[in-house]
Amino acid sequence: MTAPLHEPTAEAAPSAAEEAAVNTGAKAVQGRSLGRIAWERLKRDKLALAGGVVVLILIVVALLAPVITSLYGQDPNAYNDKDLIDPLFGTPKGSFGGISGDHWLGVEPVNGRDIFARIVYGARISLLVGFLSAIVAVIIGTVLGVLAGFFGGWVDSAISRVMDGLLAFPQLLFIIALVSVMPNNMLGLSGTGVRLFVMILVIGFFGWPYIGRVVRGQTLSLREREYVEAARSLGAGRLYILFKELLPNLVAPIIVYTTMMIPTNILTEAALSFLGVGVKPPTASWGQMLSNAIDYYKSDPTYMVVPGMAIFITVLAFNLFGDGVRDALDPKGSR
Repeated sequence: MTAPLHEPTAEAAPSAAEEAAVNTGAKAVQGRSLGRIAWERLKRDKLALAGGVVVLILIVVALLAPVITSLYGQDPNAYNDKDLIDPLFGTPKGSFGGISGDHWLGVEPVNGRDIFARIVYGARISLLVGFLSAIVAVIIGTVLGVLAGFFGGWVDSAISRVMDGLLAFPQLLFIIALVSVMPNNMLGLSGTGVRLFVMILVIGFFGWPYIGRVVRGQTLSLREREYVEAARSLGAGRLYILFKELLPNLVAPIIVYTTMMIPTNILTEAALSFLGVGVKPPTASWGQMLSNAIDYYKSDPTYMVVPGMAIFITVLAFNLFGDGVRDALDPKGSR
């Protein structure tokens, strides 16, 4: 027999990498979104996660304050002066400000109101002012910062001079003067509602230059990037460039600065309530409680420590979480 014209050729042997992939059942490498990368970076920061958990707990407590105090069995405005207060000195009976199974953090001097219930309700005021005034500042600062950075020229000069003027303005003094002359009824609000409305607007208005400067600087840098020039060369209009090219790349610094602004606003609200121009009694406020505790810091130091620790823990949690978010969203950052 004659040999065949073509010998059958053996199949090509698989490479070592292919054999390893088959043996281990490995999957093809998948791309990761920017959000997933940021989340993975944030998960490695234990302090930031702890701060985020505390912030989440505070938000839940503020939202469910009526439910919590109902289950707790104490009204934040109920007076218990006959049973729990020493009639001679006006201080709570028992040790550590009257701490007991019924009153976990003790009671206030003179009137005997439950401190835990008032701390829970005070969280609503602090977080409400902190978040809403930050939103006001972010909206105004983002709009004016983008306009200043994108258009430049006289627009940039005018907005920058306004920012410089507001940064030099005495914010606390202005709020004190404004609240003192505000009517008790305005826009369907009365009493504490009017003061909350004024504080949110004024704190937000005086806070926008800080984020406005950040957004302006980022916009000045982004408008010279290649993808913006490419969009211009393709005939894209200004609105398209602003909303499709610039704003999506400004989300990260805006989020970071918002998380850093909220604790500052909470401290401002506490300072205003401490000075007597915040919410009106009997509405609970941490700053107001600190102000009332000054007269009893020797006889009942617990009354001063509790609201002070509430402010400290809240601000610390927001700052830790804000630092973690900043590092997670910063591609050049390292921990």
